[in-house]
Amino acid sequence: MVAEAVLLLQRVAIVAILVNWMVSSSVGEDRPRLPVDRMPTHLLVDKMPLGLNKVRHVPEDNALTEARVGLGRRLFFDPVLSGDGSTSCASCHDPARSFTTDDQLAIGVAGAKGLRNTSSLINRLYGKSFFWDGRATSLEEQALKPIGNKIELASSVDEAVLRLQADATYVNRFREAYGGEVTAENLAKALAGFQRTLLSGDSRVDRFQAGDASALTPDERVGLWIFESRGGCWKCHQGQNYTDELYHNTGVSWGKQPLDLGRFRETQREQDRGRFKTPTLRDIARTTPYMHDGSIATLREVVAFYNRGGGKNSFRDALLVPLDLNDKEIDLLVAFLKSLTGSTRWVTSQLPDAIDAK
Repeated sequence: MVAEAVLLLQRVAIVAILVNWMVSSSVGEDRPRLPVDRMPTHLLVDKMPLGLNKVRHVPEDNALTEARVGLGRRLFFDPVLSGDGSTSCASCHDPARSFTTDDQLAIGVAGAKGLRNTSSLINRLYGKSFFWDGRATSLEEQALKPIGNKIELASSVDEAVLRLQADATYVNRFREAYGGEVTAENLAKALAGFQRTLLSGDSRVDRFQAGDASALTPDERVGLWIFESRGGCWKCHQGQNYTDELYHNTGVSWGKQPLDLGRFRETQREQDRGRFKTPTLRDIARTTPYMHDGSIATLREVVAFYNRGGGKNSFRDALLVPLDLNDKEIDLLVAFLKSLTGSTRWVTSQLPDAIDAK
């Protein structure tokens, strides 16, 4: 009888394992990735790439140092900030894709699907507001919000701080970086400091504008002309970071359910219905899919959308009008957009020496 009972328990255990494996396999594609840090060893703490303003927008109480950036970098890749230890900041902001993913909508802990496409973290040093709807006004404020979001890292800032305080390595790293304990404020500062080093510049467009006429092909140069003239792209995608940091209703996903009202959710102002923040165009070729809802798969489709004048709705931005570009002109504009890819290789083949194993 004992032998039979043991055999029965073994069979039950095997069935349980198989069921668990089948469930895990069925949702595996929707589970968040956990990228390993293979970024360059040295990040841009004290240098700026070609094409970007040399003036850094850094708070006085969070000056960039190697210790602070290194700490923020370690935290960025560590799933310790998530409720179940499965997901890190890098799960949605993968360096291999210029700090986005190829998912239409962001995927959080336990495969929870977000409401919007992942925003790139490229050049957020120059940001004036953060998230698609601008609900954060600083990188420090932005850095903590995903931790407590139930469809992102599904934890709480207090819980994350307690876990870090129980880790002797982190205790020492925080003391070295900030001269104090592990606190929510210092956690936010470390993550924000790391993000301020994620700079993309020195693109072929930057080299062309710096005087190297051979940096762009003839097609790309015509595409630049379309961008700055008939295309009118510069009206929203302007300045060194190719964004006005403002909000516009382009009609993307308008009429679909559930309707995402964007900036309106934060301000409750009628004119903000359906408005979303203009993203940078730097590294745009690496950050598919596009738009706040990830509904457009290719750059050519994006240009075609704007060529039609965007999506019609009563709140559509007045800047959007049909462009009447032909197929060849659309291709030329896309060629230019692809030339905005910066020279930084965000992923190397080797693990950086500066990031010690935990």
